[in-house]
Formats: sequence, structure tokens, C-alpha cells
Amino acid sequence: MPATSATFDHASVLRAVVEDRIARLTITRPDKRNAVNDALIGAFDAFFSDPPEGVRVVVLAGEGEHFSAGLDLSEHVSRPAADVMRHSRNWHRVMDKIQLGGLVVVAALKGAVIGGGLELAASTHVRVAEPSTIYQLPEGRRGIFVGGGATVRVARIIGADRMTEMMLTARICGAEEGLALGFAHYAAAAGEGEARALELARAIAGNAPLSNYLVVQALARIQDMPKADGLFAESLAAALSQTAPDAEEGLRAFLEKRKPRFS
Repeated sequence: MPATSATFDHASVLRAVVEDRIARLTITRPDKRNAVNDALIGAFDAFFSDPPEGVRVVVLAGEGEHFSAGLDLSEHVSRPAADVMRHSRNWHRVMDKIQLGGLVVVAALKGAVIGGGLELAASTHVRVAEPSTIYQLPEGRRGIFVGGGATVRVARIIGADRMTEMMLTARICGAEEGLALGFAHYAAAAGEGEARALELARAIAGNAPLSNYLVVQALARIQDMPKADGLFAESLAAALSQTAPDAEEGLRAFLEKRKPRFS
């Protein structure tokens, strides 16, 4: 199936191109190092609320040299405390849609992955980083606090202790250290991050759809549950997946030594 532009009217901040079962989302604010503003949050909200039919995996990247340098401080306005809280909660709502909306999201990281950009990356499921990638949480040095979900998502990746240190010192982690910490799962050569992300996306799109859905939906939630509840939820997910038609196809393909042809 040829690549086509999706019906999507947010191209000034986010471009969507669909090819077969994969949607390629590109943040289109290179002059701002792809900083996140309200318009971009709205674009993510629109896309993940109503993704194109048939899409199973999203590849998320930034145009130019950076993934995202975080909150667009040039658009920062003075708000009463209640409005700051609502602004933060809106980020939480949209990041939840990215992480838990049902689509697998593969991020191609390069350049700045800072502050809100790191919060965005942490809401994705598979992350590929080029050598230029740097990670930072500079909020402590700016007199503010994270508000886009880092205390949950980033802290789960690196631990609260490491995140505390990063926020207090605002130190920069390079690509190699970020890979070791878990900010990225794969390393790619310079200029090849998006191609590697697309390669992974194609492989993931070939998985059984229900299996992908359960992985995206269940694992993060089980982490929030007491042990007994989590194990019960695991059993339910196993029962759903192992009694679906695709499970029969997967077993048959294994016995016949061929690739499965999932629905």
C-alpha cells in the first residue's frame, strides 16, 4: 500500500503519513527544536483519539536535528495555580492516550530529548536513539517542577533516586548512558534512527493484534496493582490471548516452521 497523508489538519505542528498498518508521526517545529506547545498537545490528542483505520503501530520522530527540547517556554504564560494544575493534567490525559490508547508507539530519538520531550518519549513503548541524543530534566534549575508525567513514567524507567539527582543537578545524559539507563532500547547509527524505528514497527505490526493490545494495555496497569491483583490480571490476559484464533495460527506456524499469518 503506498504512503498517503492521513486526513489530519495539524500539519503545522505534527505531520501524519500512513503506509499500510504504520502511521509515521513527525513533529514539525524544527525551528523550535520541536518544543511542545499547546497546539502540539492538541494534535497528539486528535490523532490518538481517532487514529486512521487499520493502523497498528506509530513511528514518532522529530523533524530536523532534535526529537523534542521540551516545553516551549516562549509560549509560557503566567497562570494561576489552578490553571497550571489543569494544564499539567491535560498533558497527563494526552500522554495516557499515547501510552494506553492501544497502538504501539516506536520513538526515533535524536538530539534534544529534554524535559517535556523526555516525558513524551517515556510514554512510548519502544525507543531507538541516535548518537546525538541527549537527555535532561532541567526543571529544577529553572525554578519549576515536571508536570507532564515524568514522576511516574521517567521514574519508572530510571528510578526515583536517579531522577532526583537528574532534576537537582540538571546534568545531561548522552546516548550511551541513556541506553544503559533504559531511556532507549536500541542504538542506531547517525541518521538511521527513523529507519531502524520503522523496521521495528513493521515487525511489531506483524504480531497478533490482540497480543500487541494486551501488552500495551496490561503491563503498565499491572505495575500499579498489588501482587495478587496483578497476577489475576495476567491470567485474564493469558486466557484472552491463548483462546483467540491468532493463537491457533501461531502454534500451527511454529509446528510448520513458517511465519504466522495473523489477522
